[in-house]
Amino acid sequence: MNRHFLLFRWPLADAYLGQRFFWWLAGVVVVSALGFRYPPLYWVAVASLAVLVGTTLANGWRLRRAAAGVSAVRRPPRVLSLGDPLPVELDLSNTSAMALHLLVIDEWPVQLQLRDHRLSLRVAAGEDVTAAYTVRPTTRGEYIFGSVNLFLSDDWGLVEWRRRVPQEQRIAVYPSLVQLRRFAFHAAAPVSFTGRRRPRPETRSYEFDQIRAYVPGDDRRTVNWKATARRGGLMVNSYATEQAQRIYCFLDKGRTMLLPFGGLSLLDHAVNASLALTNIVLQRGDRAGLLCFSDQPGDYLAADNRPDQLRRALQLLYRQREQEGESDYELLYRATRHYLPARSMVVLFTNFESNYALDRVLPVLRRMGRDHALVVVLFENPEIAALLEEPTPDAAAVYRKSAARHHLQERELMALRLRRNGVHVVLTQPGELTGAVIRRYLDLKGRGL
Repeated sequence: MNRHFLLFRWPLADAYLGQRFFWWLAGVVVVSALGFRYPPLYWVAVASLAVLVGTTLANGWRLRRAAAGVSAVRRPPRVLSLGDPLPVELDLSNTSAMALHLLVIDEWPVQLQLRDHRLSLRVAAGEDVTAAYTVRPTTRGEYIFGSVNLFLSDDWGLVEWRRRVPQEQRIAVYPSLVQLRRFAFHAAAPVSFTGRRRPRPETRSYEFDQIRAYVPGDDRRTVNWKATARRGGLMVNSYATEQAQRIYCFLDKGRTMLLPFGGLSLLDHAVNASLALTNIVLQRGDRAGLLCFSDQPGDYLAADNRPDQLRRALQLLYRQREQEGESDYELLYRATRHYLPARSMVVLFTNFESNYALDRVLPVLRRMGRDHALVVVLFENPEIAALLEEPTPDAAAVYRKSAARHHLQERELMALRLRRNGVHVVLTQPGELTGAVIRRYLDLKGRGL
């Protein structure tokens, strides 16, 4: 129950009686009750009540005048980062002639679902202070901060006066920009190549470079017959070797990605990892692209390394939402055939509940793995893994441990089956997803795959 009580509805609608008022009033009641046995105490109670009322009115009047000199300005970040705690600062100013106790209640966005947050501090006369708190958004979208409510009181504590400072602000919550910056150092790390020399790229670019004279050993299929007829000598087309590889992140938005871990859904973890990986890919000089799918086609961003590619990826990831239906992998395969004509590296963020679910899509993944360097991301449940570390005082704990071990072994079996079918696998916990995916990308790049 709120400890503030409304004093008058109008014109003192912002005045509230404090706790000390009711303690004083309780003492008056006790003294007046004792007045039935000791009559002089009755008049003491009457006098105390008169003093209480007078002091309360004077206290409320002083606070009302002082409230005009109190102001607050909220300074949040320009954008919020999904799943990352960021500071929000409040600049408080007291230009009145009296020291004040401030109880600050900020109107947070409804997505945060916090109703008991408050800051308490003392501000001297003519003093400016800065208070701060942190927010950790767990959903993407637009967050609306409301007004800042300041409850003013003095050392008497009989009355609290509310000053409502309009501060409505709309702030977008984007995929984790903090992780993007945190893992940016991977872009400068050297790629280690296995073997004695750099492996030859398995893909071949057919981007035209120039027409030149035929040299013994050239592929006869590249002969340019029109140029040969004009020049009277054998001429061939020369093609540039492809340097920038195509790296795609495929995001499954089906119901299996709704599972929450650490306050974020699996899709949110995948979104954060995709943004960080896209940044690394672009800084490495490769081409980054995105494809989202569920039971119907989703958003698509062609692999490219244009200067605004990261911004376009950020906007695409910002608007993704989970779906409640089953994802259609045959649809995904057709989209892959349509959008990815050349061999690419594909990082597929998905989640299989069991080996039976994997059986249904394994033929599709096998076909995709033949055409592209396919990396499937599987998630481990950290809460289930933690059960193996718990003591076993009774039979129920033994059964829980056995079920947890069976679940983890099933995940390992899924990863093994995928590797045997030519699919690369990243098996990791959601909190370690970004680092694991970036390391796998650098590993495959170093191996020339």
